[in-house]
Amino acid sequence: MDLKRDVAPPAPGASGFLERTFRLAEHGTSVRTELLAGLTTFLTMVYIVFINPSILADAGMPRGAVFVATCLVAALGSMIMALYANYPIALAPGMGLNAYFTYVVVQGLGFSWQAALGAVFISGLCFLVVTLTGLRALIVDGIPSSMRIAITVGIGLFLAIIALKNAGLVAASPATFVTLGDLHKPEAILAVIGFLMVAVLSARKVRAALLSSILTVTVLSFVFAGNTFQGIVSLPPSLAPTLFALDITGALSAGLLNVILVLFLVELFDATGTLMGVAGRAGLLTEGRMRRLDRALMADSAAVFAGSLLGTSSTTAYLESASGVEEGGRTGLTAATVAVLFLACLFFAPLAAAVPPYATAPALFYVACLMLRELVELDWDDLTEVVPACVTALLMPFTYSIATGVSCGFITYAALKLLAGRARDVKPIVWVIAAVFLFKFAETGGAH
Repeated sequence: MDLKRDVAPPAPGASGFLERTFRLAEHGTSVRTELLAGLTTFLTMVYIVFINPSILADAGMPRGAVFVATCLVAALGSMIMALYANYPIALAPGMGLNAYFTYVVVQGLGFSWQAALGAVFISGLCFLVVTLTGLRALIVDGIPSSMRIAITVGIGLFLAIIALKNAGLVAASPATFVTLGDLHKPEAILAVIGFLMVAVLSARKVRAALLSSILTVTVLSFVFAGNTFQGIVSLPPSLAPTLFALDITGALSAGLLNVILVLFLVELFDATGTLMGVAGRAGLLTEGRMRRLDRALMADSAAVFAGSLLGTSSTTAYLESASGVEEGGRTGLTAATVAVLFLACLFFAPLAAAVPPYATAPALFYVACLMLRELVELDWDDLTEVVPACVTALLMPFTYSIATGVSCGFITYAALKLLAGRARDVKPIVWVIAAVFLFKFAETGGAH
C-alpha cells in the first residue's frame, strides 16, 4: 500500500488561517484529512492518560494529579509541535521512561518521586541545551543511512509487539519468554477482526480504514467483551499535588547524576528515532533528513521540561503518530487536533476510557507491518551496514526499548567498521556515541 495514496484535495476555503499556518495545499492534504488523522492518532495513544497515572502511582504520586499532568503536557507538547514545527507528530509521557522512573529510580534506588522529577527537569535542560546549540541536530546528521532505516524498521517491530500485547495475541511464557495468547478470549477475537477489517478496507482504498476499525471494535466490545459505559463528562482532579513539586536539590545528589545521564540518553534517542521514523513514513524526509528537524527537536525538548514542572515523567514523540500518518496526516494540523482532544480528555475521561487497548491494537499492528518494507532500502551487499542495522531493529522489540536497540546498533556499527578496516567511513559523532553507550553498558550492564 502506497503511503502517498490519493488524499482529499484542499478545501475551497483552504486559503484561510489553517492554510497559512499549516500549508495544507503544499503538502497535498486537506482540513478534513488532517482532522481525521489527528483523531486516529489520538485514539491510538489515549491509553497513556490511564496507564501513566497507574505506573506513577506505584512511585507514590497522586493518581488524579498525574492524570491531569499527562493530559496537559500531551496537549502542550503536541501543540508546540504543530505550530512551531508543522509535523503530524504528537507528544506525551513516554512508555518505558515512566517505568524507569517508578521501578528503577524510585522503587529500585530509593529516591523520592520529587527527586526523580528533579532528574527529569535537569535532563530536560540538558536536552534543551544540546538542541539550542545545534549539537543534537549534529548528532542526528551523523547517523548513517543504514541506521536511519534500521531505526524506522525497529520502531515498526517495537510497535508490533506493543500492539500484539495489547490485543492479547501474545503473552508471557516462563519457557519461551513469549507465546501465543488465549485466542478464546473475546478481546483477542475482536482484535483479529479489527486487523482484518483495517487490512481489507485499506486494500480497497477505503478512507478512514484505521479509524473505522477502531470504532467498530469499540462498539463490539460493549456487546461481546463486557466493556462498560461509565458516563461522558467529569470534572478533572486537582493538579496541585504535583505542580512544581520537583526536588532539584535532591536530583543533584551523587546517586541521581547517573540517572540524569541515562534519562538524557534515552530521551535523546527515543525521541530522535521516533521523529525520523514517523517523518520517513509520511514521506517528509529530504535526502534522509527532516527539513525542520531543529524545530521538532525544540518542541520535544520543551515538552520534557514542561512535563517535569507539571508532574509527570519524561515526555517524548509518540510512535502511535504513525497511525495518523497512515490516514493521510502530513502537517501540524494533525498534531493540533491531538492537542485539542487531550485537553477535552480532561473533561471527557469516562468517554475516552471506553476505547479499549485491543480496539487500537489492530491499527497499530497494521502500521507496523507497513513500516517493515523500509528494509528493502538497505545495501544488502555491505555487511558492515546491514549487520548493525539488523541488530538495531531486532533488539528494539526483544529488549522492549528503542534506546537499547539504537545503542547496541551504534556499538556494532563502529566495531565492524573498525575491525573491517573501514574506520574512515565512520563519522566522528558515531565514534563518540558508540563510546558513550559502551561506557554505559560497562558501568550498568544495559542502556537503562
